[in-house]
Amino acid sequence: MSMKPRRAGARKARGMTLVEVLVSLLIFSFGLLGLMGLQARALRFSTGAEDTNRAALLANEVAAQMLTRQTLTLPAVQLDAWRARVADPKGSGLPNGVGTVAVDNVTGLATITIVWRPPTAASGVANTESRYVTQVKVVS
Repeated sequence: MSMKPRRAGARKARGMTLVEVLVSLLIFSFGLLGLMGLQARALRFSTGAEDTNRAALLANEVAAQMLTRQTLTLPAVQLDAWRARVADPKGSGLPNGVGTVAVDNVTGLATITIVWRPPTAASGVANTESRYVTQVKVVS
């Protein structure tokens, strides 16, 4: 009568495998959550860079008009049309965009400022507005 001895270690190994699988699923889930957060942040930064680029193009448009006319003062009709383009996010403008042109006749500089607030930013909260500022000087 030979009885085979039972191995107690085999039974423990089966239970440990289940725990190992659950722990690995937990770690994998945290990794996926981290990747989703990274993707959301990358999308937000990409949208911000696109808006800044659009603001630079809009400011360059006014600066080019000033340089073409060889004057810092532009007709009100041109400035109003430009402000309307800045405020139109469905066209080539910015969300909640406001464009201003301030001319300093003493220094001969025009300061072009474009301010916008992304639609995802909460209104009234500090530091939610983005700003692009450039200066132009017409030299004859």
